Amino acid sequence: MLRPTNCTQLFVKRHFLTTGQALIVSLSVLLLAAIPQSLELFAQNSGPTAAPPLEIQKPVVMELWSDKVPDELGDIGPERVRMSPKLDRKQVEVTEPTRLITDVSKPSITICRPPKDKDNGTAILICPGGGYWDLYWQLEGEEVAAWLNSRGITGIILKYRVPRRADDVKGEPARRPLEDAQRAVSLVRSKAGQWGLHSQRIGIIGFSAGGHLAIATATQFEKRSYEPQDEIDRVSCRPDFAILVYPGYLKAKDKDELSSALSIPRGTPPVFLAHGDEDIISPPQHSVCLYLALKRAGIPAELHIYSGSAHDFGVRTNDHPCSAWTGACEQWLRYQGFSTARPARDSARQ
Repeated sequence: MLRPTNCTQLFVKRHFLTTGQALIVSLSVLLLAAIPQSLELFAQNSGPTAAPPLEIQKPVVMELWSDKVPDELGDIGPERVRMSPKLDRKQVEVTEPTRLITDVSKPSITICRPPKDKDNGTAILICPGGGYWDLYWQLEGEEVAAWLNSRGITGIILKYRVPRRADDVKGEPARRPLEDAQRAVSLVRSKAGQWGLHSQRIGIIGFSAGGHLAIATATQFEKRSYEPQDEIDRVSCRPDFAILVYPGYLKAKDKDELSSALSIPRGTPPVFLAHGDEDIISPPQHSVCLYLALKRAGIPAELHIYSGSAHDFGVRTNDHPCSAWTGACEQWLRYQGFSTARPARDSARQ
């Protein structure tokens, strides 16, 4: 089990502190230090009947690719952390700035474990949104991991490649993040036995553009979007379930139907969808079109559209109906059998 006593030491040992790399290391150390604070904040502020603070385990960072990152030129400069722009309530639910990450050329996963006595063996890969330009790391990464940990689920934040590259098609989803997401699912499943996870309870959750990435991963599991590199790529990249929250890029531009870039193959896992009906950034029709396509294909799906709710609500609570989505999702996970008592360990599914 990868549970170092000092995450800062673990990460720094993986990077030589040359002049060109010092900034990347310092930013990564800063993010690692911030995650436990987000977890503690969620544990202590989960409502008037909240339980005592959780025993938070330190997160671990693992690079996705053991060798050269496929399809990556590495010409975008060092990774950066910045604050999101302040927006108004008509656009988003969370209007104050939160931390973003951009200029990612070395994808990784950050593994956030629940308290040992709460761990139910389920893991969910978290895909923050950001239009494939940035990653809303705090709102749709760390805080989501904290919520999952409070429910006994391992949250694994995916740092996929952003921003879009020059060869990406304008107005369409970037293509490299799918490579990273497919690799991440296989990597986590390959480590399931070592990490004490159930290899058939590995899901994916995505927000906004990350919601598109989640469903792309859940439907494009029959063929990888990159050439296999090693034994990890022999392990299935199909997530066992998918959760999409205010996703985009799902609807055809001029028709009320699913985008032609997406298809629903046999074997697509169960899908949960949540959206705000006043979302002007990613209108709820995106979720509606996907839901109808899933139902036509005979795939189990559940859709929640919340009145009076805009974009970017994450897992935060307020007086708007969208705050209820996490509770509905937890019920769905239990009903689907993905959030119950820990099952017996098994080997990774090939």
